[in-house]
Amino acid sequence: MTQMSKIDTKTLLQDVTAFIWAEGAMLDAKEYDAWLDLWTDDGLYIMPIGDGEDYANQVNLCYDNAKMRRDRIGRFHMGFSISSAPPAQTVRTLSRFRIEAQEGAEITVTCAEHVVEDKFGRQRVWAGNVRYVLQVTEGGFKLHSKIVRLLNSDGMLNSFSYLF
Repeated sequence: MTQMSKIDTKTLLQDVTAFIWAEGAMLDAKEYDAWLDLWTDDGLYIMPIGDGEDYANQVNLCYDNAKMRRDRIGRFHMGFSISSAPPAQTVRTLSRFRIEAQEGAEITVTCAEHVVEDKFGRQRVWAGNVRYVLQVTEGGFKLHSKIVRLLNSDGMLNSFSYLF
């Protein structure tokens, strides 16, 4: 690896980390409309149950295309979902960023996520591994896919009034 490619990789890692941190801050602040704007038209937000990789043909906590993301956000805004009344407050930490692949305009990044939820006077902590596929556009990065694997996704889960 040349010195120039080391610099480019370091800069790319800094740029994708800043983008993912900004996305996390949007989610904690419940800036859901701005979050929807981060996505490509054909992007998928997925929270699988278990270890399978055939997401379209397995049970998932979420398997959201653009319409499903808008519908989910609409339910959050309107309070029509029992899980969103009242909405939980969240603080998330994202760490251990790693660029897994870069092919053309797509960058695959993985990281760890911890979400602390505060609702009804109690706190719960969720941990997971996240895999992002980011699309490089003229306006910056766009989310093409986000796959959140909660550590206990095949165990007992409660309803969520937020996104991971």
